[in-house]
Amino acid sequence: MDKNNANFTEGPLFSKMMFYTIPIILTGILQLLFNAADLVIVGQFGASKSNAVAAVGCTASLTGLMTNFFIGCSAGSGITVAHAIGAKQSDAVYRAVHTIIPFAVIGGGLLSIIGFVFSKPLLILMATPDNILELSAVYMKIIFLGMMPNMVFNFGASILRAAGESRKPLYYLTFSGIVNILLNLFFVLVLNMDVAGVALATVIAHFISAVLVIIELTKRNDECRLNLSKMKIYSEPLRKILRLGLPAGIQSSLFSVSNVIIQSSINSLELTYVGVVAGNAAAQNIQNFAFTTNEAFKQTAMNFTGQNVGAGRYDRVRKITRIALLATALSGIVIGMVMTYYAEPLVSIYIPDSADAVRWGTIRMLYICLPFFVGGIMDISTGVLRGMGLSVFPMFASVFGVCVFRVIWIYTVFQIPQYHTPQCLWLSYVISWILTFATEQIILSCMLTKKIKKQKENVCEKKYDR
Repeated sequence: MDKNNANFTEGPLFSKMMFYTIPIILTGILQLLFNAADLVIVGQFGASKSNAVAAVGCTASLTGLMTNFFIGCSAGSGITVAHAIGAKQSDAVYRAVHTIIPFAVIGGGLLSIIGFVFSKPLLILMATPDNILELSAVYMKIIFLGMMPNMVFNFGASILRAAGESRKPLYYLTFSGIVNILLNLFFVLVLNMDVAGVALATVIAHFISAVLVIIELTKRNDECRLNLSKMKIYSEPLRKILRLGLPAGIQSSLFSVSNVIIQSSINSLELTYVGVVAGNAAAQNIQNFAFTTNEAFKQTAMNFTGQNVGAGRYDRVRKITRIALLATALSGIVIGMVMTYYAEPLVSIYIPDSADAVRWGTIRMLYICLPFFVGGIMDISTGVLRGMGLSVFPMFASVFGVCVFRVIWIYTVFQIPQYHTPQCLWLSYVISWILTFATEQIILSCMLTKKIKKQKENVCEKKYDR
């Protein structure tokens, strides 16, 4: 195995995990800047201001529903590569890499077709208010035209991270993110394209980041090097990618289903709570920056676990879990407190023309940001289980702890007149995080104990044989 691949199976864990995580956090922030730039620029300079913010923001849960399945599958791709690297199986790494990229191209193409055709009907199904429906449909259709490069970047980045390279995706998104913001300003201020302009800028940025990640893969000097002329879908790595990725994709999609239902419920409140849709959209976008830290530590836990599982080092998996849980909890508490304290000025950046929308955005920040570290430690449990190759367990935990619970909450507690409020909807997030975390921790503890016990028994047998 080439020296270019970082070795997570030996040496100190804490310092390696921190240095690996920081670029992923920054990468996630830059990805979110694509959407944040859309919201801020149309909110400040667009023709319809707060309506444009609501139009762009209310598409997030629906876009997530349609894309998160393949994003989840990219996690299966990364784990497949990490297992092969940890086990020092060069041929398996080569086959996985040359399967992942065409799989991403096909998946992105399907998403583009489905998203373009069904955007408006799905927005109508979500009870999107009439005053923003057309704007939302235009934004979504253009965004989905860029799904192929978006998928290629995410799958390509998963390969690089599995090999220990978390900085290069950051560099590529830094460049494409700057281009995205400049194009946003050009399309909105100069060409007066409003939401269509910011969507087009995002699509162009996706193309740039995808090209850059492909170039990096073709230039590598290890088993992760991509030869474009030899790309094909190999059956063995595809089966493993699907076995590990499908449950992760289903889990991500089901998360989005519950979010779509919550967004639909928020949309239905607009006549009673003026400005709640725009305020919710702005606050949700701000909170996504905080959740980037959680996602980064989850990817770290997943890839470090993946390599160590490939090498049979389950003793290190327990240490990885403890470090990731502690780091996520501490960072989550600090970030949550800071974002809650500055909630009103942050929301005001997005919505300069509606005090009511700012008020509702600030209230959402209070309900979600302070306890958001709970969602972070839940994500760590998910990441470690996936890294161990046990994607089905977190999927079922999420189905019942998050999706089923939130749906039941909406059709029971939320229907009680005195609780038919946005606050009641936002409270369901926190309770569902606690339920899912508790379930996943029980599963993880049992599985690690079983694996470590088996590992010790194998060591004893080898000593006895000698």
